[in-house]
Amino acid sequence: MIRKHFAGFAASALALAVSAQAFAGTVTTDGADLVIKTKSGLEVETTDKQFSFKINGRIQADADSFDGFYTKNGERADETYFRRARLEISGVAFTDWGYTFHRNFGNDSSDWQELAIHYNGWEPVQVSIGRIIPTFGLEEAVSSKWITAIERSAIYDLAPWLNSHEDGEGIRVRTTVGMFHGEAGAYRQDGGDGVDMLEDEDGANNTSFVLRGVIAPIVEKDQVLHLGASFGQRDLEEGYLERIRPRLSVRGTTEDSANGNRATFGGTRTDGTDQAWGLEAAYMIGPFSVQGEYLTRTVDAMEGFEDLEATGYNVQLAYTLTGESRSYKLDGGKFDKITPNNKQVGAWEVFYRFEDITVDETGVAPSGYVGALDSAKAGAKTHTVGVNWYANEAVKISANYLKTSVDDVVNANGDDDGDAISLRAQYVF
Repeated sequence: MIRKHFAGFAASALALAVSAQAFAGTVTTDGADLVIKTKSGLEVETTDKQFSFKINGRIQADADSFDGFYTKNGERADETYFRRARLEISGVAFTDWGYTFHRNFGNDSSDWQELAIHYNGWEPVQVSIGRIIPTFGLEEAVSSKWITAIERSAIYDLAPWLNSHEDGEGIRVRTTVGMFHGEAGAYRQDGGDGVDMLEDEDGANNTSFVLRGVIAPIVEKDQVLHLGASFGQRDLEEGYLERIRPRLSVRGTTEDSANGNRATFGGTRTDGTDQAWGLEAAYMIGPFSVQGEYLTRTVDAMEGFEDLEATGYNVQLAYTLTGESRSYKLDGGKFDKITPNNKQVGAWEVFYRFEDITVDETGVAPSGYVGALDSAKAGAKTHTVGVNWYANEAVKISANYLKTSVDDVVNANGDDDGDAISLRAQYVF
């Protein structure tokens, strides 16, 4: 029923937009005058700011070519897919209330990624309730539309639950004051593939907590200094199998179910607390930016198994050849889009990113590992170079080359390194 009403609502909104363009005339309202904007999607707002409605979205068509460790047999594989085809609806009602709907139709899925109601009446504090995507780390704070590399860093594969919309519904409080941005949320855990973690033995829902704080002493159009820290914790039931299976920044390894290789770097049978800490820093001056992140995770294990410990870090350098600076939003503690100065040439950005992840202790042997479990240690190093062309404010074309080497993990062919080329064509509205 909800789906039916939503479809009718969206169709009506689109029909109204088309009709407004097809016929000249006068629009009357029973309240304040309306302001209609079409530069980025369709937005209708009353002049008194009490009500608004906005519909926009993104399409990201990806192509990956990869070999070696990235495939099970070591031979080259190719994959094309829609990484995201997302419809986004948001707005304001009665000044202090807001709402956000995000639905994804790409990647063979159609699910609600965000369904939230916001209360903004306690400015500068916002309270949100519903399905909310937590934010842990700098790259995860940046919209997928404007991240520098095609895929976010592999350090997030060490603890994917930290930024997952699949962790169920929850409540989040966030604020931005002076040079500070902070947010804290509590979320009901969804079981995903492991439904045995949904509730404890008494039937109560297990809960995850994610906190993030950012200090930005410098926020100017052409210069930004950003520092931040994050913390996440969740409870896991005894005996739940938790594994670390990174994609190493190539989504095609899971899109290609026949030959894509997503190896196990470690895991354990859990009993207790799963914690993660993160640090982030970035500096931008003019067209140049440098940023880095660090993440560490510890999972308590049940008796007879080793605790799971993993760490990772990344460093990224980026330069805009055409001279533009990356935009930055302190509200959210994140970088945003690059707007081309020259509408004919667009903006051209080049970058390099280095990632290093390590699973130090594990109660589950890594894929292909031979030896004593108490000495098992798996890791990977990934180099990524890429170029982004911001043709205009709606179109972005990206190309990445990735080179990965792994330690103490191999595919079925015995490969411990691999190469990949990733391409993306993006349109946002």
